[in-house]
Amino acid sequence: MEDIEDVLGPAGFSGGGAPPGLRLPLSTVAVKPKRRSSKLVQTQPQPDARIPGTQTIYVKTFGCSHNQSDSEYMSGQLSAFGYAITEEPEGADLWLINTCTVKNPSQSAMSTLISKCKTANKPLVVAGCVPQGSRDLKELEGISIIGVQQIDRVVEVVEETLKGHEVRLLSRKTLPSLDLPKVRKNKFIEILPINVGCLGACTYCKTKHARGHLGSYSIDSLVDRVKIVVSEGVREIWLSSEDTGAYGRDIGTNLPNLLNAIVAELPADRSTMLRIGMTNPPFILEHLNEIASVLRHPCVYTFLHVPVQSGSDAVLKAMNREYTVSEFRMVVDTLCELVPGMQIATDIICGFPGETDEDFVETVNLIKEYQLPQVHISQFYPRPGTPAARMKKVPSIEVKKRSRELTSVFEAFSPYEGLKGKVERIWITEIATDGVHLVGHTKGYIQVLVIAPDSMLGTSADAKITSVGRWSLFGEVIEGTVAIKEAALEQNSAEVQVKNSPNRVEEAACSTNTCDSCACSGAESVAQQCTPQRCEGPSDAPTNCGDATRQETPQSTLVRRNVEGAGKTSGSDTEKSRGDDQQVNVITRGAVNIDRILWGGLAVSFATTVAILVLLTCKIFYTSS
Repeated sequence: MEDIEDVLGPAGFSGGGAPPGLRLPLSTVAVKPKRRSSKLVQTQPQPDARIPGTQTIYVKTFGCSHNQSDSEYMSGQLSAFGYAITEEPEGADLWLINTCTVKNPSQSAMSTLISKCKTANKPLVVAGCVPQGSRDLKELEGISIIGVQQIDRVVEVVEETLKGHEVRLLSRKTLPSLDLPKVRKNKFIEILPINVGCLGACTYCKTKHARGHLGSYSIDSLVDRVKIVVSEGVREIWLSSEDTGAYGRDIGTNLPNLLNAIVAELPADRSTMLRIGMTNPPFILEHLNEIASVLRHPCVYTFLHVPVQSGSDAVLKAMNREYTVSEFRMVVDTLCELVPGMQIATDIICGFPGETDEDFVETVNLIKEYQLPQVHISQFYPRPGTPAARMKKVPSIEVKKRSRELTSVFEAFSPYEGLKGKVERIWITEIATDGVHLVGHTKGYIQVLVIAPDSMLGTSADAKITSVGRWSLFGEVIEGTVAIKEAALEQNSAEVQVKNSPNRVEEAACSTNTCDSCACSGAESVAQQCTPQRCEGPSDAPTNCGDATRQETPQSTLVRRNVEGAGKTSGSDTEKSRGDDQQVNVITRGAVNIDRILWGGLAVSFATTVAILVLLTCKIFYTSS
């Protein structure tokens, strides 16, 4: 089946398309009506006769932070047009699945979800890297699909799909506008894509097939977006990309120029922090001093994700990674020397085709030498259509053995031991999955769990580190150090967001993912530590493995939290580190008063109901007699 653009030709789009973010009239959308199936096992969904823009859309996201940003943009456009976004699939009128092609589990989960959708006889739109990189996939037959650079036309695709039509938009065009409507999963975190695609050609990477060659946004457009989100009360800005270090090489600029322009717009009171996304070694080698200078800035997290993938030059050459182990060492050594408190995360793929025992020993030795606090360990699994899929594979038993060995080495480290008893500034943006702690991050983006009221979300404070776990720190907020900027304004904007965007986008990967990008991590995850919690294995891929962010309402400060003991908190670290039983009640006086009013109302209602029933019974009795 041809793409819409191929069917119509340039003339059908008034000379090649509308400006980014402009919604084209429906008359320009070519659709292909679904054919009736010769089998009567399952009926096709009937065209929806209701007014467009009144239906409910279930949005599911797999993959990296870039994918999450795309889902937020698509949800924002649908919401602006009148559609309701939900995370409950059963009651939705249409399912929108944003897919990831990097790892087998994510694509398998997508296939499972598509089967469920067909069984439920729901209209379906599949977006993201899978349809863009594998348009002829059998699972996508008869389904509307939308490519990664067509997200600004999601409303049209949804409308036509609800009518029973099959729509396909895959041709690449200009980059989607950064000013499209957006519904953030976490209102305090803005995921800002600075470019799409990359300049690499890794032999195992499927993402290149989907995201394509490097395409960078201009510095002016990115700085304008930063100004807007800061004014909206965003407290963290994540720069997202398939390779942050390659930014600007296609438009005559570079990453340091962008970073300096962005930090110049961040508030001087450090109320908004910047997190730089994943970067491969080749493209930052010439800018290490400039990047180190930016990382030292008070409003920038001293954290960087630099994938090495292997400690063997022979394996790196087979992967076509375009750097050597010594160059990776140069990146790490330079940044750690020039940036106080520098935290670096990396990736390792175990069992890449041709990896010998000696190659693996070099990888283990590299990890032992640096003892990095975060290492995302993956087994190699071939992705269809990549050169590595045709290479001679290492036996799967050996691959699993190596990944277990490296995981054991990594988990024996205690990278945060020296922080116990220290006072660290933390920026609080999330609620932990245990429903008890709030999640903050230090300047080095180390996760700190604190017990505090929800009103502290979106603030920063000093916290004393009381205990240290393998994956997290635990702390106590020091009274009198909380920094709140324009609290009243933030509360008003939160109320507006609750009214206009009551629902949030669901995500199927690590929500606080330090591995920002899909690119060049194309193997199945075995032992990831995606900041809030470690993913336990391939089976976790379809589910949340980070701190799930819940949508706050104006009544959020009235929530009661009861903790019977440390055993109820999630993760072994909490159980080990917090031996003392705790009972925490966050109850405001307003909450108590409201409870009394509610109970009084219920009592009055119950009494009224009983009285009515007695009167009706008496009337019936006297009438019959």
